[in-house]
Amino acid sequence: MRRQLIKRYFITGLLIWVPLAITAWVLSLIASVADQSLRLLPESVRPHYLFGYDIPGAGIVLTLLIILTTGLLAANFIGQRLVGWWEKLLARIPVVNSIYHSVKQVSDTLFSSSGNAFRKALLIQYPHAGSWTIAFLTGTPGGDVVNHLRGDYVSVYVPTTPNPTSGFFLMLPRSEVIELDMNVDEALKYIISMGVVAPSSRPRN
Repeated sequence: MRRQLIKRYFITGLLIWVPLAITAWVLSLIASVADQSLRLLPESVRPHYLFGYDIPGAGIVLTLLIILTTGLLAANFIGQRLVGWWEKLLARIPVVNSIYHSVKQVSDTLFSSSGNAFRKALLIQYPHAGSWTIAFLTGTPGGDVVNHLRGDYVSVYVPTTPNPTSGFFLMLPRSEVIELDMNVDEALKYIISMGVVAPSSRPRN
């Protein structure tokens, strides 16, 4: 009986500390990467030089300011001309050109407010009939692929558990895809938790 109580308390403690430790580790990793932006500043204006010690989060603030300033400048006519000139310059560098434009196409698709990528959670049968999993709509097939598909198809991304950054890209008939009344955040939590954290069910009209 005592062993069961100790085991129960130990597991309870793990359930409290593991999420906190992982969250702290991720935030620390993000902060350490963002702090690299301080290298863009002259050494005379860096926090360590001015105050004698590093300021936690200063890199994150600077990174956010750089991103916001870049977006502000790129939104006007002159900024758009500069971005166009920069992309033409990168297009002349063989290896850089292929990497940059591939990444840019993906980022434009994912983060564009007018795009549909990762805006809808779906229920599909995968990896075989009768086995269901959650996927995300990424668009519709394009290129020469369209010439070989009969009917209405959609492109979906099937993330793996518990790491949703890896997964599988599938093209399925739209009739075999069920759109869920579940936002992307809820679906991701459901996937990462391996089904433990289930989203609240909503009554269907």
